[in-house]
Amino acid sequence: MNSVSVFEVLFISLSCSLKTINNMKNSGFTFRKRLASFRYAFNGIRLLIQKEHNAWIHCFAAICVVIAGFSFGLSKTEWVTVVIVIGAVLSAEAVNSSIESLADLVSPEYNEAIKKTKDLAAGAVLIMAIAAAIVGLIIFIPKLEF
Repeated sequence: MNSVSVFEVLFISLSCSLKTINNMKNSGFTFRKRLASFRYAFNGIRLLIQKEHNAWIHCFAAICVVIAGFSFGLSKTEWVTVVIVIGAVLSAEAVNSSIESLADLVSPEYNEAIKKTKDLAAGAVLIMAIAAAIVGLIIFIPKLEF
């Protein structure tokens, strides 16, 4: 796909999104629509956990950290910190997976710009995972008895 067709696809996608947003503004707020939004969001979480192999690794690590947290008796502040970093890593993985899926749709063949975009998104997940690991070390190392 040449760069013109990528821009065309992105333009059409943006156009459709703006039309959808405009229709949502005109249709007003309803409780039923908000519930549907939650269903879509929970479906996204389900897809992340079921289909994304890297998310399995993050979930396994999160389960290990939660078990360790109960074993060591974390304080409320430590639990808040652990929950935030677990959520941040899983959220970063979800955004990365979304970017990769959309990029593969827009450009199924090799494209250097798509590769760069996917690498940057994966790098963001790695940065968050490293930060989470550092937080874990700060919380758990002092609790270990040597």
